[in-house]
Amino acid sequence: MKPRHFGKYELSARATRRASRRHFAALLALIALAFGCQRAEPKPAAEAAPQPPAETELVVFAAASLRDAFTQLGKDFEAARPGTHVTFNFAGTQELRTQLEQGARVDVFASADQKHMGELLKASVVNEPVTFARNEPVIVVSRDSAEKIRSLADLPSAERIVIGVPEVPIGRYTLQILDRAGSSLGADFRARVEAKVVSRELNVRQVLAKVTLGEAQAAFVYRSDVATAVQRPSIVTIPPDINVIAEYPIASVKAAPHPALARAWVDLVLSPEAQRVLEKAGFLPRGTT
Repeated sequence: MKPRHFGKYELSARATRRASRRHFAALLALIALAFGCQRAEPKPAAEAAPQPPAETELVVFAAASLRDAFTQLGKDFEAARPGTHVTFNFAGTQELRTQLEQGARVDVFASADQKHMGELLKASVVNEPVTFARNEPVIVVSRDSAEKIRSLADLPSAERIVIGVPEVPIGRYTLQILDRAGSSLGADFRARVEAKVVSRELNVRQVLAKVTLGEAQAAFVYRSDVATAVQRPSIVTIPPDINVIAEYPIASVKAAPHPALARAWVDLVLSPEAQRVLEKAGFLPRGTT
């Protein structure tokens, strides 16, 4: 075979084509690299929407007679501390004590007597309590019996009487009052009254309801409870030398989930503002105890 010979112009054309292919390949590589860098460039992260503060729940166990006053104080407490919610459990003091002894997660306990609070203090369930209010037991009488029962001495003439169970503070105060009345109204006075008892309730609001609903003619409640009744019953005041004044202590719970809030609630209840709310609700000043 004869060797091929290329002319000068043919060699130049081929070199030009090879150079063009190299340039085109390099251009494609640069484009690919630029596109890859653009895709790899991280996008700016979207700014997270601001989240509302986590809500904190303060749990307060309180005697049933405190429902109205404490509900108002709870609204004030929440307004002063955005993000805080106050949850109440209102019941007979003896029920609340049992729940605390069984390990209920509670921040503050407010009792309607010193006895149940004292037992919890002895068991190291609560911190040192302080008295924040007092209350006066009275006799409430249904409207149809108002003319018949005008004094404590008239109570045995009622046909249907309701009192609290002995374990609830109002029930124990009632029995103490009946015992003390024996010195002036006869040794059998308590027996004559108890003979007319048709129901013993677990808390003072249930006692009051029996009279306002017409299921009983008379009952022992706190003066502060009367103001909560839609249909106001008649009130018979108990003589001071026979009556027993209830003392209300409050304490933070030792295992409180929110100890700082618990202390803040106790401070609120002892404040002049809260004392005015309690007095407006019918409670007596806490005095010096």
